[in-house]
Order: sequence, then C-alpha cells, then structure tokens
Amino acid sequence: MTDSSPALGPERSAVADACRRLGAEGLLIGTAGNVSVRVEDRVAVTATGAVLAELTPDQVTVVDLDGQVVAGTLRPTSELDLHLGVYRRYGTGAVVHTHAPMATALSLVLDELPCVHYQLLALGGTVRVAPYATFGTPELADSVLAALEGRSAALMANHGALTHAPTLDKAVEHALLLEWACGVYQRAAALGTPRVLDEKRQLAVIEAAIARDYGTTHPVPPAQEGTR
Repeated sequence: MTDSSPALGPERSAVADACRRLGAEGLLIGTAGNVSVRVEDRVAVTATGAVLAELTPDQVTVVDLDGQVVAGTLRPTSELDLHLGVYRRYGTGAVVHTHAPMATALSLVLDELPCVHYQLLALGGTVRVAPYATFGTPELADSVLAALEGRSAALMANHGALTHAPTLDKAVEHALLLEWACGVYQRAAALGTPRVLDEKRQLAVIEAAIARDYGTTHPVPPAQEGTR
C-alpha cells in the first residue's frame, strides 16, 4: 500500500548507513536487529529479513504511526510494534535494536546493569533488563517500554538491547556506549565485585557536566588584551 506522502529518501539512506556502521562495529549480525528514524508522522524502518551490515536504502520501508506501509516494497521488521511504541510513548526521534554480544550476554544474567561508570548517565544511569517475551509480540513491546521509563536504553532478557534518542546518530552512539559499558562491567565482574556509583556521586557528575558544558567542544578563549 502506498500514498503520495514523502518517501523519506534521505532518512532511508541514513538508516542504511547506520546499520552498516553498527555492523562494522560488531553490534549487528545477519538479519538480527532493526533500526528506525521518525520524521513527524512517518517512520523509516529496516525491512524484515534484510542483512543489516549490507543494508541498502531500498531495504528500508516507510510506515505511518499505525504501521501502515506508505513507501517501499518490503515488509517492515517484525519488531515494528516495539519501535512504534517507543515513538508513541516517549516522542523520540530514532530507535536502535541490536543483538550486540556483550549486551546480550549480560541480559542473560543480570536484572539491571548498574551505573558503574559516569558515562552511563548519558543513558539515564542504571540500565534495566526488560523481562523476556517472544520477539515481535505485544508482551515484548510492553516489557521494553516499561524498562525504558526515564532511560535512553534497556537490555532485553535473553534477547539483546534497545536504545533511542532524538536523532539517529545519537541513538547509534547510545548503542555503542551501552555495548562498551557492558564490556567494562563484564571484565570488572570477572575480577571482583564492580563498584557502583551511588546517587550522590551520580549527582556530582551531573552538576560537573552542566557547569563545564561537558561533551561539547570549546574554542580556546582569546588572550586578554595586554597579555603576552
């Protein structure tokens, strides 16, 4: 089913680019995982059965917020309801779901990934593990949506991980950050009990980041007049 709505050509290309990058980084394998970006009431999302590390723009389908196909010739991912649920509930701009190795491994053994490094605050702090449900089901969507409350990331028990953000680039960055944090935790846990940043330390990091405008580049201030 198609209509005269914009085909989101640039966004379809951006989704394909994001998938190839995630594949190159080792977060996607084969057809497992899915990526989408939202533009107003349209969503460009990966097609089911596509090899994501080799994805092309024509393997990205455009749907409306009810899941009806408005551009493209391929059926969208089986996790479409999950993506649409994230958009409806959190008003975000992009969603990345992967079966990344470290994230998936930790989803097998943890109830949550504790805040062991201050960079996890970019995802909201502690990352919850959504209880297991069969892929593509309303139960899975409900489970993950609940785990995402106040967070930009969730692990999915015995399944993988999901991140979201206002932009596709940021959602991809979140996915990479989550996989890095999972790797750090796994290595630390092999050596002993990882130390967790408590709320006081987390708040101190947030205050310092705000005061220093952490995470953005800044030009060197011009020398004061009269100095040499």
